[in-house]
Amino acid sequence: MKKIISTQNAPQAIGPYSQAVSAGDFLFISGQLGINPHTGALEEGIEAQTKRAMDNIGAILSQAGAGFEKIVKTTILLADINDFSKVNEVYAQYFSKDFPARATYAVAGLPRGARIEIEAVAYLG
Repeated sequence: MKKIISTQNAPQAIGPYSQAVSAGDFLFISGQLGINPHTGALEEGIEAQTKRAMDNIGAILSQAGAGFEKIVKTTILLADINDFSKVNEVYAQYFSKDFPARATYAVAGLPRGARIEIEAVAYLG
């Protein structure tokens, strides 16, 4: 059984997809850019975009009744692989222990000229 998860505290989907889908004990969170959900503006700089993307993920997790400790896997897409260490500094602040599995890729481009996109899978069971 799947359930669509949506919140006004994260940017609305800009295409034919959902912010998140709960299926069984898993929550699949669509890629989040560093967009401020209240202004619709992309944050400036890699650190601010990373923080905003993670905050957007947090808002979606909260809507599903969960927190960052439930994340089991993330995927990070970077427009510039040289941002890797800066992203790690911000990303690490959202987890206290037992970091999730993760893959990070450099990509040719991201929507709206973003520098980062982060998707996540959480286990709600």
